[in-house]
Amino acid sequence: MSPDPLIIDGQALSSRFFLGSAGYPSPQVLQDAIRASGTQVLTVGLKRTLQAGDNGFVAQALATAQAQGARLLPNTAGCRSARDAITLAQMARELYGTRWIKLEVIGDDHTLQPDPFELLAAASTLVKEGFTVFPYCTEDLILCRRLLEDAGCPLLMPWGAPIGSGQGLQNLAGLRRLRERLPDVPLVIDAGLGAPSQAAQALELGFDAVLLNSAVSQARDPVAMAAAFRDAVQAGRQAYRAGLMAPQDFAVASTPVSGHAFVLG
Repeated sequence: MSPDPLIIDGQALSSRFFLGSAGYPSPQVLQDAIRASGTQVLTVGLKRTLQAGDNGFVAQALATAQAQGARLLPNTAGCRSARDAITLAQMARELYGTRWIKLEVIGDDHTLQPDPFELLAAASTLVKEGFTVFPYCTEDLILCRRLLEDAGCPLLMPWGAPIGSGQGLQNLAGLRRLRERLPDVPLVIDAGLGAPSQAAQALELGFDAVLLNSAVSQARDPVAMAAAFRDAVQAGRQAYRAGLMAPQDFAVASTPVSGHAFVLG
């Protein structure tokens, strides 16, 4: 176990890299990417799985993930109402035998931004039904507090940018504020990351983990990209714990010389 585990729902996770399972060119590439990532949380879209009839594909991926101590995190991707998301979450619990659910309730087809009202309603109901809800949300502080305090979610998953956009962390000020105001809450950047450097930046800001899919599955070499993100997440977390130097508006000599005597030869 890592000396710096992430604790969620009483589970200690040594990896802070959560991986999606959609869009890979083959089941074998997905399995190899899971191994390379070192992930301990693998997400799967239940609606996509049921529509495509690829339960065998998911079973293979899950077996690979479980071999390295990973947990399955079904999601409610594609839902646009609290009612649909609740129904899908209940189906996921029956199908996969887990109370963990990544809750997505989309409110806008263009940005895939979550609907805050339907999200809060669904989260409140699912927590009461015994689910551990991982809500996909924005960095809005009021919504985040409602999800924590009113609904009872144990963590938050704010977006970095719209799903699949690869734009990175678009609202740095808002994300920093969220981290500062909720210092003891596990925060996972979910969606919008396109490069390992962006994942490292998220961890350097103090976020606890990242979740991504397209940046790995759509890469020219998904397995190599999974390894690159793994290393970036580890580096970002190490940098945060070590203590990043504060930016300055002026030059600061790395080797101060004033006030010191010199011996000239």
